[in-house]
Amino acid sequence: MKKIFDLHNSRNRMILLCGVDVLTIIMHSYLALILRYELHYSWIPYEYIHSIKVYMPIGIVSTLIIFWILSLYNSVWSFAGLRELTMIGIACFLSTVCQGFGMQLLVLPVPRSFHIFYFFLLLSTTVLTRFSYRIYWILKSGLRKPQGHVYHTLVIGAGEAGSMIIQELKYSTHLNSKVVGVIDDNPHKKGKLIHGVRIIGGRECILDAAKKYNVDEIILAIPSASPTVTRNILKICNQTTCKLKILPGMYQLITEDVSVSKLRDVSIEDLLGRDPIKVDLERVHGFIENKCILVTGGGGSIGSELCRQIAKYKPSRLIIFDIYENNAYDIQQELKLNYPELNLTVLIGSVRNTSRIESIMKTYRPDVVYHAAAHKHVPLMEDSPNEAIKNNVFGTYKTARAADKFGVKRFVLISTDKAVNPTNIMGASKRMCEMIIQTFNRYSKTEYVAVRFGNVLGSNGSVIPLFKRQMAAGGPLTVTHPDIIRYFMTIPEAVSLVLEAGAFAKGGEIFVLDMGEPVKIADLAKNLIRLSGYTLGVDMDIKYTGLRPGEKLYEELLVKEEGIQKTANNLIYIGKPLEFNEVHFLSGLRKLEEASMNESLNVKQLVSEIVPTYHIRQEDLKRDEEVNKELRELGKISHEKPAMEE
Repeated sequence: MKKIFDLHNSRNRMILLCGVDVLTIIMHSYLALILRYELHYSWIPYEYIHSIKVYMPIGIVSTLIIFWILSLYNSVWSFAGLRELTMIGIACFLSTVCQGFGMQLLVLPVPRSFHIFYFFLLLSTTVLTRFSYRIYWILKSGLRKPQGHVYHTLVIGAGEAGSMIIQELKYSTHLNSKVVGVIDDNPHKKGKLIHGVRIIGGRECILDAAKKYNVDEIILAIPSASPTVTRNILKICNQTTCKLKILPGMYQLITEDVSVSKLRDVSIEDLLGRDPIKVDLERVHGFIENKCILVTGGGGSIGSELCRQIAKYKPSRLIIFDIYENNAYDIQQELKLNYPELNLTVLIGSVRNTSRIESIMKTYRPDVVYHAAAHKHVPLMEDSPNEAIKNNVFGTYKTARAADKFGVKRFVLISTDKAVNPTNIMGASKRMCEMIIQTFNRYSKTEYVAVRFGNVLGSNGSVIPLFKRQMAAGGPLTVTHPDIIRYFMTIPEAVSLVLEAGAFAKGGEIFVLDMGEPVKIADLAKNLIRLSGYTLGVDMDIKYTGLRPGEKLYEELLVKEEGIQKTANNLIYIGKPLEFNEVHFLSGLRKLEEASMNESLNVKQLVSEIVPTYHIRQEDLKRDEEVNKELRELGKISHEKPAMEE
């Protein structure tokens, strides 16, 4: 008996609904006539009663079939909405139309208004029976007493996505959230209600609302918002102590997949967001397709992303060249999995090895070389300046010379904003790389270009992974100076612009990428602490350690003399190359190579003679002198040891 009356069983619920519908059809057939005759049953002619009785079995069967076809027996009515309401209306209308035609065909007379009364009676009862459980569920959810702490939630966005999120938060029996207000920039919506929750006002009300309603979490539910708009709203939200969540993107609305489960925590990339970068895909595709491409440093952060994006454009062969076998292996396996048809060659070696790089050029004859191999960590290179020169400067020189020797069509150097007015040996070495490719471009058929950009989010050794490791260790987060600022871009953004710049290069250019607005590293650390659920000064601290050797408070993307020239892409500019004495430059390179190979302690001074814009800070110069003095003393001791042993 329990199984028969178990309404949690879908089959039992369907049988119950069918029974209710049968009773409804019978009852409303007579009630429609009674209403037609102003509730006086005695006034109804006998032939009308007879018509109803004769057609009744046909009407019941036809209506049940229509209801079945339109899914009125297998919908989940606890979540019924506008679609289900529309289906009920269509089903009742079709039932009434069938009834009208059926009675006409069988010559069963009834008043014409009978069908109108019947339709509205059937519609109202069917809606009531189908939506009764939803009404009960909503009332039950609205009156329930949540257990434990109730999270006061502020929703940003009074559109369709916001409405769905509010509805789920308000009526779910599994969520302990209370929506206390809605924020929307549309002034016409201010003061109105959405699911019973008042729209407080625009984004300027966020901070006041968070305090007034003791808000615990803020949900940004505007999937159609641009990254810039999202960033600006989140910057305001980040001034509160509330937990921040966001609905990812527009596709959620397209697929009607909007729910609390799709919310995610706000990331640092959201706070640094910028409008999507538009790349001339057709130009890039035409430049790379069916060409042999060589990427040096192909296992690194930039190099590996170059390989990922190049693979999409179907090169005839992609050659990854890297000295670090683990990195090379990782990107090799990834590309094999994602692009099984790609003609991929992975080679291990150093750009400092003339024979190796020339052997590769001779064997594979690449059409395009992306030169991303470099030492890039500023503090490490300050302590090992000769390695920076050997790898960055002469690695570039040897690769560029091999490109000229074996007929490479285009050579693209990955440069950095640290090459502008450098205060560290890494930046100075990259400036020399730019000077090398400018020199080669004057005398070679190969087109040499450089692409210069700032820091990329999430790259190996970048500040965000460092901060995350420091937080995992319990802190503090180390920032060198409260006012230090840097430009940031995501790796895929930077690489897509590198590819486009390389595609429309003519040779000799230094392309400069628009990195957006600079960001204070201290603010980055504070935001990351907040987004990770910590409180600055309570759970996690920031420690200022002082500028590191060779470090600047800010980076520049262009030197004043270079000027600026627009391209078809408003995020890519061309800097006018600086004039320099090539004879003096090449002579200086020869001296520098000899000095670096002999592990000279004065290599920075030699670099400053070659790169006029390289300025060694006084404190760094003093530090270097102390280090060099210590090294000389150590060198003397090591030389004296054999004599002492004798």
